[in-house]
Amino acid sequence: MAVRSSIVTSSFGDLFRITTFGESHGAAVGVIIDGCPPRLELSRDEVQFDLDRRRPGQSRLVTQRDEADQVEILSGVFDGFTTGTALAMMVRNADQNPGAYDHLKDVYRPSHADWTYRAKYGIRDHRGGGRASARETIGRVAGAAVARKLLRTALGVEVLAWVSQVHEIDADVDASTVTLQDVEADATRCPEPAAAAAMTEAIEQARRDGDSLGGVVTFVVRDVPAGLGEPVFDKIDADLAKAMLSLPASKGFEIGSGFAGTRQTGLAHNDPYVPGPDGAPVLETNNSGGIQGGMTSGGDIVGRVAFKPTATISSEQKTTTVDGELTTLAAKGRHDPCVLPRAVPMVEAMALLVVADHWLRQRAVDVLPVV
Repeated sequence: MAVRSSIVTSSFGDLFRITTFGESHGAAVGVIIDGCPPRLELSRDEVQFDLDRRRPGQSRLVTQRDEADQVEILSGVFDGFTTGTALAMMVRNADQNPGAYDHLKDVYRPSHADWTYRAKYGIRDHRGGGRASARETIGRVAGAAVARKLLRTALGVEVLAWVSQVHEIDADVDASTVTLQDVEADATRCPEPAAAAAMTEAIEQARRDGDSLGGVVTFVVRDVPAGLGEPVFDKIDADLAKAMLSLPASKGFEIGSGFAGTRQTGLAHNDPYVPGPDGAPVLETNNSGGIQGGMTSGGDIVGRVAFKPTATISSEQKTTTVDGELTTLAAKGRHDPCVLPRAVPMVEAMALLVVADHWLRQRAVDVLPVV
């Protein structure tokens, strides 16, 4: 097979820009942040909090890979404050077992990136998927922890996500009132107790059956100011879509009413304006999901991300070898029977990165006072 030259990009963002590095079973994974403003008070514990929510082995519902995911801040922080220079963070891979993937060296796993990576680069890392592994998201979550502190400090913005659907089980959750404590109260990260119990049983049954389940993560961005986002090609909802669909196993994205809005009329779907306490208009309803014309309206941004069932399952599946021979594969080792609980902090991370980037972009615009 001919090896094609290609540019490999692992960066995201414009003014608040992250570059992630590392493979699933390499020495380490991490992130470099460019564009974080100086003198932001930041501690290692604040970053570790979000990484602890992402790490494997948290419950019986997720992969049992034993990783503490302890972050090291290598640069960009001095005396507890960001310096404005490149901020680098790293997490070492402790529970490596690349030999467990030797049986996959010459086999393409169904619905994984094995063949597509080889088709693009002429080489692939079969050790847990390499860069295609969800372990790459450690860098995103660490970088977004800095964005979280920045947005909270500067604007009071809160970003929260939760599991709203697993397979055919839906949760009825009020996006305007759900709290972090509600989300973290159950291992499923579904804040509705009855639905969470049903989801737990469904996930455990899928594991027993050698199968997996998909679902939906909903997110909300609260107290975001109006006017963030760029018209036409860099609309904030367009950037959110790109961000969310860059996550491993994501297959769909919608904002506000999403596809359900197609079943409404314009009269029912339109969000009326009413006068706000400071004279600026506010939305009486929020079918637009807090975004109109690609820019924030001042209402809550509400969106949903669909995740497919985990591709790695222990049941036998048809596939081919690198030599083009038909074979069967029953995956061994550790994997998530449902990615949804661990996807929650990843969805939050991408929302945080987009909003932080657009806030810095808005600050760079010289806007004359409105008269």
